[in-house]
Amino acid sequence: MMKVTGINSTYLIEEISPQHFIDEHYFMYVVKGVVVLYDGNQYQELRSGQSCIARKNRLGRYYKTKEDGELEKVILSLDTSFLKQFYDRHKTTVTKFESTETCIPVNKSELLDDYIRSLQRVYNRGQIRAPFSNVKREELLLILLEQQPELAGLFFDFGIPAKINLEEFMVRNYPFNVSIERFAFLTGRSISAFKRDFRQIFNETPSRWLVLKRLQEAYFLIDQKGMKPSDIYLDLGFETLSHFSFAFKKQFGLTPTALSGKKTKTSME
Repeated sequence: MMKVTGINSTYLIEEISPQHFIDEHYFMYVVKGVVVLYDGNQYQELRSGQSCIARKNRLGRYYKTKEDGELEKVILSLDTSFLKQFYDRHKTTVTKFESTETCIPVNKSELLDDYIRSLQRVYNRGQIRAPFSNVKREELLLILLEQQPELAGLFFDFGIPAKINLEEFMVRNYPFNVSIERFAFLTGRSISAFKRDFRQIFNETPSRWLVLKRLQEAYFLIDQKGMKPSDIYLDLGFETLSHFSFAFKKQFGLTPTALSGKKTKTSME
């Protein structure tokens, strides 16, 4: 059976990773099970036979669910170096890619399904065997561009992120656990310009604002939504439950577990 398949051992995100930055374009195809992708704005569900492109220079995470005890997916990187080599050889026509989605749906087709099945013959221990690596990626790219020519505008745009609305971006993406330098890059700013603009907008340093924003959301989710601390700390950008609990108590004077217990007791009275 085909399990997780990756080119050069690269994956979108391992489990629910503390690193939420999508560093290259990735193709994901679900063979069995369910994969839900979240980009800070919307959730996108992929079931058996469905696939998408996870877009470079975006923030996102995914969650996996087995069906009938099974989960199989294919994830292949379409990195910048590979895409530049492909473009130099094929000189593909490029038009502006209009979609703003982080996870771009890929059209279902028999050709794509046949391609996925063909990977089983060159699959070995979690990777495509070295002699076939670029050949199979090129085959995939040719299929994608034949089915959806507009994807050329996505794959062959080698520019860096343009300057965008910082306040809107941070309010949407504060739960993602990435560095200040990464936030600066994604908003089209140098680190010094990012810090300057951030203080002008929020009247606070980025690090302090991020922690406070995440803790305030945690308090709301526990106190008003009845959620468990262990179920939310990763989604709010904390790497460990102990770090989350320490920061929460420092800010609010009680641990998240104590707040959760207090909320449960109040509900029972």
